[in-house]
Amino acid sequence: MPKDADTGYDPDLGRKFIFVTGGVMSGLGKGITAASTGRLLSNAGFDVTAVKIDPYLNVDAGTMNPYQHGEVYVLKDGGEVDLDLGNYERFLGVDMTSDHNVTTGKTYKHVIEKERAGDYLGKTVQVIPHITDDIKRRIREAAEGSDVCLVEIGGTVGDIEGMPYLEALRQFAHEEDDDDILFAHVTLVPYSKNGEQKTKPTQHSVKELRSIGLQPDVLVGRCSDKLDPETKRKIALFCDVPTEAVFSNPDVADIYHVPLMVEEEGLDEYVMEYLDVADEALPRGERDSRWRELVTRERSGEVDVALVGKYDLEDAYMSVHESLKHAGIEHGVEVNVHWVDADEMHDQHADRLRDADGVVVPGGFGSRGTAGKIEAIRYARENDVPFLGLCLGFQMAVVEYARNVAGLDGAHSAEIDPETPHPVIDLLPEQYDMDDMGGTMRLGTHSTDIESGTLAHRVYGADACEERHRHRYEVNPEYIEQLESGSLTFSGKAGNRMEIVEVDDHPYFLGTQFHPEFRSRPDRASPPFVGLLDAVLDRTGVESREVSH
Repeated sequence: MPKDADTGYDPDLGRKFIFVTGGVMSGLGKGITAASTGRLLSNAGFDVTAVKIDPYLNVDAGTMNPYQHGEVYVLKDGGEVDLDLGNYERFLGVDMTSDHNVTTGKTYKHVIEKERAGDYLGKTVQVIPHITDDIKRRIREAAEGSDVCLVEIGGTVGDIEGMPYLEALRQFAHEEDDDDILFAHVTLVPYSKNGEQKTKPTQHSVKELRSIGLQPDVLVGRCSDKLDPETKRKIALFCDVPTEAVFSNPDVADIYHVPLMVEEEGLDEYVMEYLDVADEALPRGERDSRWRELVTRERSGEVDVALVGKYDLEDAYMSVHESLKHAGIEHGVEVNVHWVDADEMHDQHADRLRDADGVVVPGGFGSRGTAGKIEAIRYARENDVPFLGLCLGFQMAVVEYARNVAGLDGAHSAEIDPETPHPVIDLLPEQYDMDDMGGTMRLGTHSTDIESGTLAHRVYGADACEERHRHRYEVNPEYIEQLESGSLTFSGKAGNRMEIVEVDDHPYFLGTQFHPEFRSRPDRASPPFVGLLDAVLDRTGVESREVSH
């Protein structure tokens, strides 16, 4: 049977697919459960990739408010995607592309464009088969080159937006061999007032799933503690799965411990047996153990880092939090991140900044909070507090220096203050000639040349770096000579674009126009974050327990 052009089905490939759905409520941890399972399969020697399905009508996450959806994560090809893709990259240790994020907007846009081009030869275009075929094609194409593909369906079973995807998965299961498909359902198991674990929400969720033709093969119960044996038996009985197919995923202090928890539960072994690949897995004693060694290392001390932003939501700065954690793993210390409200710097958050061992100003868009960020940067520069500025944080560092050192009164970004007398941050001349404002965005991985003998060169240990970008405005070339006449240096450049800024005679003052947090991994901490922690440890005297890789 030849490959199907519409659905991507090829009977000769024999890839394995794990479909992960969620019930009862969103935000249960489907993505972390799936990523943890994938991490264990990777440890066992399999090539694992992932697909995140987001049923919203947006084509991508680029325009979404971080308050509603968390940070916008940027992939190497410039794809602006859901933050779950960041977790998959960090857990699986792979770089993904925008093809690994399927949205309703992306799918419908493609199908409608084909209809307008006459590709359907006058047929009535419908959800079934045209939308569902496109969904199946996207999943199969994203899975190419891997042994196992994890597919997470966002939202909860029963959401009207998710119905076409669940129908596509139902068809998908009929097209593939039984041992190539596994359905895992993650659901909430709450406690009653008398301390009893309640299974009714799980039962109703599975009933909803079965009503549309899907029977879960594995059930994962999210609970504050492990599921009791009797709870597992009850779930198995009422949801028609073997008791050994019911697993616990209790709360843990650190999400990087979830792979250890699901391994203890035996979820990975059950999955490999079900998919008939257990004989191909590395023997347990020969599996990659670096993840366990990293996340269970003893920490020698702790430091406090202030994160100065405008969103009181950890998910809005997920990758920054994780990158600081990775640098802590690298040094064997605990990094306590304290959010500082940039809008209220003058009031209740000033003390937090003074108590911080280091300061990070992350990226963002819009004018709100920029005055507080500039104030925080000035405090770090004048008081020798280790500082790292990311994207907008880099730009505000340039603005702060222009105002308070270079004597450019009223200097600002033209994006924030179009009437500024000194637009030290502005669009480049070639960007003004673009009709489409979206075309001015610099997205994805780009190379930066690093000047020898600089702090940036010591941090990266190389003459160049490859990092991901998400910004529109740049340092104005007309002001570079004036800005560099003192202690400020643009030590990283990409043609006429300034990429890294640093200040001499400071323990650590570094800003990057790019987003190094998007490439940081637990076993490969981002160099600017490691450098920040180097300076913090020197300043505080906290002992470092370096990791040997």
